[in-house]
Amino acid sequence: MKRIFTSAAVAIVMLLAATSAQAQIKFGLKGGLNVTDMSLSKEVFNADNQAGFFIGPTVKFSLPLIGLGIDAAALYDQRQAKVKGDVGYEQITIEERSLDSKYINIPINLRYGIGLGSVASLNFFAGPQFGFNVGKKHQELVDDATWNLKSSAFSVNVGAGVTIASHFELSANYNIACGRTGDVTFSDAVDKVFKKNGRANAWQIGLAYYF
Repeated sequence: MKRIFTSAAVAIVMLLAATSAQAQIKFGLKGGLNVTDMSLSKEVFNADNQAGFFIGPTVKFSLPLIGLGIDAAALYDQRQAKVKGDVGYEQITIEERSLDSKYINIPINLRYGIGLGSVASLNFFAGPQFGFNVGKKHQELVDDATWNLKSSAFSVNVGAGVTIASHFELSANYNIACGRTGDVTFSDAVDKVFKKNGRANAWQIGLAYYF
C-alpha cells in the first residue's frame, strides 16, 4: 500500500513538473469595438445603443496540456450612449444628448482552450472586470438634470474566441455591469432631489496580437 501511495505521489509530481515546463506566458496588444446597451428607467428617458472602442496591453498564461489559462489586460475603454425623453413629474424634456464614459478597465479571465489542429484553437472565457473612471464624473443633461458616473465599476465578462497561428486572437464577449454605472439626479424648485439609476452593459468584439 505504501508503495502505491509513493508511486502515485511521484506520478503527480512528475505531471506537475511537466505541466509547469509546458506553461506559456505571452504578452500582446488588444483592441476592439463595443456596443453599449444602456438601461435606464423608462419613466425618465430612453437610451440608444452606441459604439465605442477599447485598446491596451494584455498578457495570457496558459497550460497547453490541460487547456486552462488566465488572461488579463489594462484597457482604455471609451463608450457613448445617446439619451432623450421626458421626466413626467417635472415635465422636463431632455433633447438628444450624448453621455460619454472613459475608463481604465482591468479584465481578468479564466480561460479554457480546445485545439482545432496545429494552427488554431477555440477558447471560452469568463471573469471579473474592474473599472476606474478617468473621464468626466458629472455631465449636465438639462439645467435640472445631471448624469453622475461612479468613480469605479465592477462587471463580469463572458465570451469565446479563436486563436490563429499562436499570435492572433479574435474574441467576442458580453460585459455585464454589476450594480449601477451611474445615476441621473433631478432637482426641483424647492431643492428636492430625485435619483434614477442606470447601468451600461456592452457587447465587445476584440482582436489581440501576442508576440
